[in-house]
Amino acid sequence: MPPHRGAAGWRPGRTGQLAVAAESARGGAAAARWLAYVTTLPTDDPSARMRVLRTLEGLGCAMIRDGVFLLPDTPAARRSLTTLSEHIARINGSAHLLSVNSMDEAQGLQFLGLFDRTKKYDELIKSVQSLRTAFGVSDPVSIMRLLNKHKREFSIISTLDYFPSESRERAASALAEAAKAVHALMFPTAQKNTGAVDTSDKQYFQRLWVTRKPLWADQLASAWLIRRFIDPEATLQWLDKDQACPANAISYCYAGAMFHNTKDRVTFEEMLASFKLDRNTGLRRVGALIHALNEGTATVAEAAGVQTLLQGAVRRSQSEEQLLAEAEMTFDLLYDAYFEGIAKGG
Repeated sequence: MPPHRGAAGWRPGRTGQLAVAAESARGGAAAARWLAYVTTLPTDDPSARMRVLRTLEGLGCAMIRDGVFLLPDTPAARRSLTTLSEHIARINGSAHLLSVNSMDEAQGLQFLGLFDRTKKYDELIKSVQSLRTAFGVSDPVSIMRLLNKHKREFSIISTLDYFPSESRERAASALAEAAKAVHALMFPTAQKNTGAVDTSDKQYFQRLWVTRKPLWADQLASAWLIRRFIDPEATLQWLDKDQACPANAISYCYAGAMFHNTKDRVTFEEMLASFKLDRNTGLRRVGALIHALNEGTATVAEAAGVQTLLQGAVRRSQSEEQLLAEAEMTFDLLYDAYFEGIAKGG
């Protein structure tokens, strides 16, 4: 495995971490052979020293004492540490890779304890379970975004879990149960809005349309859809969490609104169907993208790029109106790209 050279130094990458973890996990808790990694790092280059320490941390090494690290003895671990040694030599340090056998059962258990991830899993489980306190209070999309963050944390912990235990299974189950519950919040079975509305009815023109803060993909895309295709002279208003909806307003994109998420569709997709706009292939593709963003899935290739653009707009914007203006430009460009692709047969 060739090292990655450059000003930033060498890093093993996630693939190397996964290989080390997977191979050691196959050894199970009965593994009796270990790798001791003894290093002397340069003191005149703190940044280079820190990169090496972060690399060792990224591989899941346990530190026995300053400059001495431990890993289960696997081919993947040997390859990664050997390549790291080459890098350390180039920055005028030294490293020695030693094979170590547990002298007795007590020492073996002590070594195993250095790689016990139970506490991290337990902390993750508590964080996942605490999401339920936000059910019915916070926007389900915001809850899903937090859940996706916890999923990434689980991936990091499990990648470096060389001796998986029942705590890993408990954490995986907690995440699966939470995902199912949040999905039910986002896509409720009950559906107030059935069938298509009469788009010639003037009750949907020059109206006040309201949704709740904070604004994210579905709210922003639905507001864009309203202005661009449903009610060009619409007045848009953003309600606080506990603010009552005005009696004369058309509500959308929150629980109890006239247009809201259903079992299988986000609000944007519901509005497409209701206003007979789902015949527009470009809008359907936008709807699929918004659905993917709401669920935090990678089913639409460009979803990650659009998410980055929207996150940047959120950071830059000083008001909801400014945020919507930036989001509208993004959805205009996206729709035009889809429309052009369809016209060309893409």
